[in-house]
Amino acid sequence: MTTPERAKFTRVMLKISGEALMGDLGYGLHPPTVERIAREVKIVHDLGVEICMVIGGGNIFRGLQGSAQGMERTTADYMGMLATVMNALAMQSALEKIGVFCRVISAIRMDEVAEPYIRRRAVRHLEKKRVCIFAAGTGNPYFTTDTAATLRANEMACEAIFKGTKVDGVYDKDPIKYPDAKRFERVTYDEVLAQHLGVMDASAIALARDNNLPIIVFSLDEPGGFKGILAGEGTYTTVHG
Repeated sequence: MTTPERAKFTRVMLKISGEALMGDLGYGLHPPTVERIAREVKIVHDLGVEICMVIGGGNIFRGLQGSAQGMERTTADYMGMLATVMNALAMQSALEKIGVFCRVISAIRMDEVAEPYIRRRAVRHLEKKRVCIFAAGTGNPYFTTDTAATLRANEMACEAIFKGTKVDGVYDKDPIKYPDAKRFERVTYDEVLAQHLGVMDASAIALARDNNLPIIVFSLDEPGGFKGILAGEGTYTTVHG
């Protein structure tokens, strides 16, 4: 990777879903999958890129599903936040196992297992080349981890959000169900909102738009995909202003 390409992004947010950690399992964590994603992060980290991470909790508990089954929404959302902490600790363990210094920073205080969120301290961790995994969402119910990732990315002055998914970009409809689905190379925030493209929830897209923060959607299942996108290679979609 050349110097200009490396300098293109010096600090990024990687947002992945909890389901990405399941591998072929129907629930929970698949350690080999967690380790594979950790290696992808290490490759990019070794290039000198400062990395923030937000991981969803849908592989363990999803607040909206709990609410749909009759659970009080606020309680269900807090349970979902706790699930994200479990995933963050698993990723921290996998990263430290391969020599990447890491901090889990929780929006809900649980001092025995994670640091509380203090913006200036988190920035300092990044400057010291530690990976920061932001857990427990925003600390508030009714907000998704997509919104949390966008919020933290803005607070940390990230230059882009990299959203790792199971498909290689943004499509006009589900490419798994519809072979004729069209993939976008570039799409605007307003088009995402108007066409309900499902990149992130509406509040996350609006927050990214208001701060002109690009979102790069790529396949997390593609080996070397994270590094490749930073080099301008591979297949992905950029959501921009």
